[in-house]
Amino acid sequence: MVETGHFALVLAFVLSLVQTLVPLIGARTGNQRLMAVGGPVTVTGFALTALSFAALAGAYASSDFSVASVWENSHSLQPLIYKITGTWGNHEGSMLLWVLILTFFGALVAAFGSNLPATLRANVLAVQGAIGATFFLFILATSNPFTRLNPAPIEGRDLNPILQDLGLAIHPPFLYLGYVGFSICFSFSVAALIEGRIDASWARWVRPWTLVAWMFLTGGIAMGSYWAYYELGWGGFWFWDPVENASFMPWLAGTALLHSAIVMEKRSALKIWTLLLAILTFSLSLLGTFLVRSGVLTSVHAFATDPTRGVFILCILTLFIGGSLALFALRAPRLTAGGLFHPISREGALVLNNLFLTTATATVLVGTLYPLAVEALSGGKISVGAPFFNLTFGPLMLPLLVVVPFGPLLAWKRGDVFAVAQRLMAAFAAALLAMLVTGLFIDGASVFAALGVGLAFWLVCGALTDLAVKSGFGNVAPSIMLRRFAGLPRSVFGTALAHLGLGLTVLGIVGTLCFGTEKILSMHAGESVELSGHTLRFEGLYPAQGPNYSEDRGRFSLIGADGGIAAEITSAKRFFPVRQMTTTESGIETLGFSQLYLSLGDEGTDGSVVVRLWWKPLVTLIWGGAFVMMAGAAMSLLDRRLRVGAPSRRRKPAATMPSAGVP
Repeated sequence: MVETGHFALVLAFVLSLVQTLVPLIGARTGNQRLMAVGGPVTVTGFALTALSFAALAGAYASSDFSVASVWENSHSLQPLIYKITGTWGNHEGSMLLWVLILTFFGALVAAFGSNLPATLRANVLAVQGAIGATFFLFILATSNPFTRLNPAPIEGRDLNPILQDLGLAIHPPFLYLGYVGFSICFSFSVAALIEGRIDASWARWVRPWTLVAWMFLTGGIAMGSYWAYYELGWGGFWFWDPVENASFMPWLAGTALLHSAIVMEKRSALKIWTLLLAILTFSLSLLGTFLVRSGVLTSVHAFATDPTRGVFILCILTLFIGGSLALFALRAPRLTAGGLFHPISREGALVLNNLFLTTATATVLVGTLYPLAVEALSGGKISVGAPFFNLTFGPLMLPLLVVVPFGPLLAWKRGDVFAVAQRLMAAFAAALLAMLVTGLFIDGASVFAALGVGLAFWLVCGALTDLAVKSGFGNVAPSIMLRRFAGLPRSVFGTALAHLGLGLTVLGIVGTLCFGTEKILSMHAGESVELSGHTLRFEGLYPAQGPNYSEDRGRFSLIGADGGIAAEITSAKRFFPVRQMTTTESGIETLGFSQLYLSLGDEGTDGSVVVRLWWKPLVTLIWGGAFVMMAGAAMSLLDRRLRVGAPSRRRKPAATMPSAGVP
């Protein structure tokens, strides 16, 4: 089965070359039969890649240690779920997952893109095939997941202990669906540049793919943040780690692309800018792939440290980023810029959104790459951390978040900002009230806390105001308002949910940063500690044995108001003998939207244990808001206009056809 998987991977590489060349030649020569080859070849390439991935997953599930990748990242005592997730918990397997998702998206275009113009569809599949061919070659040449060991070892070296978690089953696949999903937007852009033609229909076709990629990337980043939060035992949700930034930059650019595509679809404006954003978003995804796998960064997220692989990926970056930008520079002057609009309009608000988002992306890019550039040029090592990003990224986001509620309420082409401001008075009053309550009763010493809470309420209430205004709230009878509300386009609900989720995430960030408390102390069994009105009693350490680890489990009791035990919280220090690594398993008790969080430190000679405790108010809203944003994207995808796309024109009956023919 392993050799079958390897052979299927080679065949998929060959088919990706066919997918690149044959439809492209057909599009250039107008040969319909050559263009039609792209669809079946793309679907077959996906099937072969899926077979290859299934073969590797089978080797992991059966603990076939004759496969080098399995030997390095698995163990016979691992639970089956971690054997399977270990398939992509390493460089080779994760790259195979990368190309599996790439071919999957290509197969979706081939299967459901029948209403695309034949030449555009052929060019899109050709570009997608070219991306696939380079990465298939990269895997086969430098990262073969099916390399055999002879003689086969008796036992494996175990998966990295911090990756033996259910979060690994969700985080990488979601992240790759986002990363790689933007390749379709890239392929559409390059195909449009090859063809030299772009219109609002193009935006209609691209927007659903952008929504899908953005939705999964949002979920992947949120899941990765939560995994790091509870698995690493450090109590934080974002570290501005360079590899975290590598996933955040495509998200920022993808958000800008999503809003820009709306303007292009509705008003046939911002055509050239939307093309460029589609290219830059996937380019940032490729940059993230380079940072994780080149060895230029040392991070818990990094997969590989082999410079040869880094050079190969750098060549891929140069080919696709440099080639697409060169094609853009060649073709862009010949493309029409699109329609005009007044600065005070929904288009203007979306352009302002794009300016802030792209500037913020550039800021994160500079902060991420600057240390690498300094090290490459001078040999010195510097660190760019949270203070830099907080002082540069934060001020850019603040005005953007302030204007977010205005955008959906402004009219297309020419809007009335004063009329919109009047509609938002209730949202402004709610935000002001939240600021006053925060400043007077919760935290009077922190201006940031009051402003942050007010901003979060402004976003949430602004999203609800959008739905209320478009339903006719206050202007029509309740029965009519409910009918209007039910009849609103799904994209309107999607926009409101996305903005509401953003407000919830802001509220969660402000709550945990401004109102949280922390204690570090040594505790003996039976001792109690008070933390933000909650009493915790340390019951002691108890040894336990897992399938491939041993642990000392610390039990804590949360004492209720009546003096009884309201909940039990467990934190542990696990030791994995094969890897000779110790991990900290945090103990978390969720109370409403807030959490009590604790982690164990070292054990003292007197029998005490160092315990680190946090009270994190509203922290779950950080990730809950992200999932509300995902729900907004999913709701927008249900909009009939996006599901149907741009239908192909039907021929009129011969009797009514003009003599000059149908244009």
